[in-house]
Amino acid sequence: MMSRSTNARSPWSAPIDAVSASVISSTLIAIAEEMGTALRNSAYSAAVREGDDFSTALFDRKGRLVAQGNFTPGHLGSMPYVLQHVLRFYPGDALKPGDGVFMNDAALGSGHFPDCYLVSPVHLEADLIGYVASIAHHVDVGGAAPGSQLVQGVTEAYQEGIRVLPVRAIQNDEFSDEFLRILLANVRLPEIVRGDLTAQRNANHIGKSRLLEVFRKVGVEKLEATIDHLLDVAEAAAREEIRRIPQGTYRFTDHFDDAGPGTDPIRVSVAITVSDGEIDFDFSDSSEQVGAALNSYLNYTRAYCFFAVKVFTDPRLPQNDGAIRPIRVHAKEGTFFNPTFPAPSGGRATIQVRIFEAISGALAQAIPSRVVAGFSHWSNPNIGGIDERSGKPFIYYDLIMGGYGAMQCRDGAEALAAVMNCANIPIEMHENSAPIRIRHFGFIPNSGGAGRHRGGCGIRKDVEILTGTARASLLSDRHVYQPYGLEGGEPGLLGQTILIRDGEQIVLASKETVVLRRHDVISFRLSGAGGFGEVSQRDVDAIRRDIKEGYATLEVSERAYPHFCLNASGA
Repeated sequence: MMSRSTNARSPWSAPIDAVSASVISSTLIAIAEEMGTALRNSAYSAAVREGDDFSTALFDRKGRLVAQGNFTPGHLGSMPYVLQHVLRFYPGDALKPGDGVFMNDAALGSGHFPDCYLVSPVHLEADLIGYVASIAHHVDVGGAAPGSQLVQGVTEAYQEGIRVLPVRAIQNDEFSDEFLRILLANVRLPEIVRGDLTAQRNANHIGKSRLLEVFRKVGVEKLEATIDHLLDVAEAAAREEIRRIPQGTYRFTDHFDDAGPGTDPIRVSVAITVSDGEIDFDFSDSSEQVGAALNSYLNYTRAYCFFAVKVFTDPRLPQNDGAIRPIRVHAKEGTFFNPTFPAPSGGRATIQVRIFEAISGALAQAIPSRVVAGFSHWSNPNIGGIDERSGKPFIYYDLIMGGYGAMQCRDGAEALAAVMNCANIPIEMHENSAPIRIRHFGFIPNSGGAGRHRGGCGIRKDVEILTGTARASLLSDRHVYQPYGLEGGEPGLLGQTILIRDGEQIVLASKETVVLRRHDVISFRLSGAGGFGEVSQRDVDAIRRDIKEGYATLEVSERAYPHFCLNASGA
């Protein structure tokens, strides 16, 4: 066994100082970031390689989150807790050097089965000194429809794909053949899934190697003491930032369109209580859990509460166990934001914007200068079938992003991922990997809500099917409830999804499932984002600029801004 007295020979044996702590903190974050770079660069799927739908993290031997890469915010809620779940199944020294634990359970993990965790222990000689973890969205894990995110017609989690509780999937740094046979036999794109799993293993290998280097250089006792210090400092910083928010309870209610065609709206209601360095999010007044694959398991609900605290306080706050100690998130069991198993949740990706919007709407009462009006709701379609060119299954997985809501100080940004770090997947990648053709991709003029500052525009993307038949699982929202404006700003234009078949336009629901045939075109038309401030206060030059740049037309601008109509002669 290694003796921890090794630390006495370390050049870092002096008491913790601010410079050393800062260097170590930056090093740990850099390791998590390097893990993410390795995962992205060696992944097989467009979702991971181009879309950046993954995260990476480091933990100490107690299972506390030490550092997390700056990747997908949707994993913020599950990452701090995943080690606790793994340790329940593999306590103490149950994991050996070279082991790796796989899991994708929705409640224990990131809220739906496609998000797959791989956790690896880190040993220095024979001693366990920490863990590294990666999570990636896999493009298919089986279930009722390609992409494993079907909403309509799914009533329980057992229909959504293969579910794996924490299991030892890697030994001696290699995946178990038995594990791979079970998993890959249950997915539509086994080679793509195998490739992304290998990318996760590669990322974890790099994380382990780099973390070992730091432990060897700094010494075990010194590094563990520094981690304790960093977590305490992060907690103190988070509490201080929360104290800058006026104390009180703030409420806001919004809705999802439905849980599929013909179903009722879903109520999204949050009460936020701020008190002396702590913040509490209560979603208990929201709808009950639904019999469709949209439910938000508590870890996913937590994710966007943690994210919102960073956004509305100091985005530079570290993402670690200390920074989340002052944050409490809860909802009554059995409700939409804390469902009980086997509530289905495959399509839960579409709800994250609304969680953040509800929080922003509530905090607008306390910190109006920091909040954002309603976003242009994004779309996450999954279209799958057989590619007649190859005879093999394909899945077109897309991330279609629109505009940001306006703020007190500026117009909403255009064509950016709202509340997540996912990236645009290039058209060329889609057309190369799936039998589709992108017929149109651009802004929707006049879709942003008017105001002193206007909301960002919606995006239109038209996708033509080039194979005999395919099945589309649609995942979007804001076809019924407009993105809200703030302080007199107008709401954004409603979104639409339209099937164009033989010249006929058929309006689809935001979460419908539809069978497509050759030369069908699905037109995804995202909602515009909400405006901020009174319409009458918008600068005339800004209106002219919007018209010139194509974000608005003259005719609609004259109706939306009456004071501009009076000045139009000077345009």
